[in-house]
Amino acid sequence: MKTLLYIDCCIRDEASRTQQLAQSFLNNVSETYEVTTLKLTKLDLKPLIGEHFEEREQLLTAKNYHHPRFDLAHQLVAADAIVIAAPFWDLSFPALLKLYIEACAVDQITFKSTPDGLIGMCNAKHLVYLTTRGGVYTDSPSEQALPYLRHISTFFGVDHFHAISADGMDIQGYDSKLSLQNAKSEAEALAKTLF
Repeated sequence: MKTLLYIDCCIRDEASRTQQLAQSFLNNVSETYEVTTLKLTKLDLKPLIGEHFEEREQLLTAKNYHHPRFDLAHQLVAADAIVIAAPFWDLSFPALLKLYIEACAVDQITFKSTPDGLIGMCNAKHLVYLTTRGGVYTDSPSEQALPYLRHISTFFGVDHFHAISADGMDIQGYDSKLSLQNAKSEAEALAKTLF
């Protein structure tokens, strides 16, 4: 059975619009995929500073790639598909997602250095990013989450990046319900197409 890694960076546990969008996608994934949910708010993610950074450097120098410290990276590289759900915060996404990505960005696990440059090592062919935004940021240069995640997807060796967003969630007078419903319909169709 194939594995789909669902990276849940929805900060609000209740009434999360991003979580609703993600569920619309996940409910339409084929039964040939086993969905593994990784709830980032439940993990003890730390920034790469001080002793936490030094320990990582020592493990990498010793080529101890199977230390539990790198379990998240091994999980990511092994997945057949990746779905990330994160709300739009401060023109990007919550810092928690960046901490997760830092934990997964490990030379010789998710990517490797070669004489020709860096090569991604992830097994997944598709990475899907699902988000909801308080304002309208589609095609805006202020939207910094999409460019970053598109490039990190390529960096990890994932062939195809897909993004679905619902805009205008917090604009008074904007039909946010319709925006979310349209995004849900798009998510359902994409899940059926890809998986």
